[in-house]
Amino acid sequence: MKFIKILTLLIISFLSIQSCNSQTNKKVYVNSEEVKTNNLAQSSQDINSSRENAITTAVKKASPSIVGINVTEVRTVEYRDLFDFFNDDPFFQRFFGERRQRRTKQYEVQGLGSGFIISPDGYILTNHHVAGNASKIVVTTTDGKKYDAEIIGSDRTTDVALLKIDAKNLPYLTLSNSDDIIIGEWVIALGNPFGLFDLNAKPTVTVGVVSNTGVNFTQDGRVYKGMIQTDAAISSGNSGGPLVNSLGEVIGINTIIFSTAQSGRGAGSIGIGWAIPINRVKKIVDKIIAHKEINRSFNIGMEVRELDEQLARYLKLDISEGVVVTAIERNGPADRAKIEPGDVILEANGQKITKFDDYNIIVNDLMFGDTVEFLILRDGKELKRTVELNVPRKRNDRR
Repeated sequence: MKFIKILTLLIISFLSIQSCNSQTNKKVYVNSEEVKTNNLAQSSQDINSSRENAITTAVKKASPSIVGINVTEVRTVEYRDLFDFFNDDPFFQRFFGERRQRRTKQYEVQGLGSGFIISPDGYILTNHHVAGNASKIVVTTTDGKKYDAEIIGSDRTTDVALLKIDAKNLPYLTLSNSDDIIIGEWVIALGNPFGLFDLNAKPTVTVGVVSNTGVNFTQDGRVYKGMIQTDAAISSGNSGGPLVNSLGEVIGINTIIFSTAQSGRGAGSIGIGWAIPINRVKKIVDKIIAHKEINRSFNIGMEVRELDEQLARYLKLDISEGVVVTAIERNGPADRAKIEPGDVILEANGQKITKFDDYNIIVNDLMFGDTVEFLILRDGKELKRTVELNVPRKRNDRR
């Protein structure tokens, strides 16, 4: 019995020792290497989920459809030589007569810009000021291939040009509804600033927001209506590239910047740029496809000037906003519509006219064959007059 008790004690003691050894071998801490491995795995997953967002997805979707555009434009200039100085001399003209001849020479100008593919068979959108007057256009796609492009049609007024390259199964962008733009929403500008596309055939990407919409102005004889303002960086060479939303859909064509930063290679961004709304572009593209041209060569048959306080007092008017008709061409469209000198134009096609630029934006954006309805003020009475734009424009017509 005593032997059994001793044996039992020995067994208990042995089990206790094994239990202590087991507790001793158990870790009460975690090695730093294990923490690092686990954290790296988790961080990698977190980074991937946070880095891949709507913007990066839109960029990935849009980038393959961007193209770089290199153009050659032939310009003609007049020049004077030594004999022109004699021609200006009255003594020379008295004895030899005026022998002035028009001397011209041509030279090539190289330019660059951006564009984007809008169909798998190679239709490309860009600005008129990029390629509208080019004699040769070379388009580079993101796979490094170069194509000669032809101009299907262009419109200087809206600053839109439609090009075509001979290719198939190309990546292309879808065009959104620019009437649904939200001020403050994220937007992405893609393009070829300063020719950087030529370095690796990839577009430069900048991100910002829609700063404003519906901005109207004229520049260099062009009419920019309903423009989209953005702070996404747009620089020289970005013209013609797309402004896309966070879904990778085109909402506009990047066109103009305000910049105080200027160098020999062009202007840089200070956060104020504009894009032509894509709905306006669609209308021009449809007309180009249907008619191959946009005919704006009409003569309205009258001249106007902005009404100011001094002119208003002279005409004994109680208003100082609008434009006043200063000259009428006999038997011209305005004359046939019974518009007279001294009439003050208050509205055109239902849009208020407060300054000369308002008049220019509306009238210069019309096409041959259109009609324009004016609300005018004459002798204190408001009258409506409809002008039909069916007379070809004359040289030096100032409208």
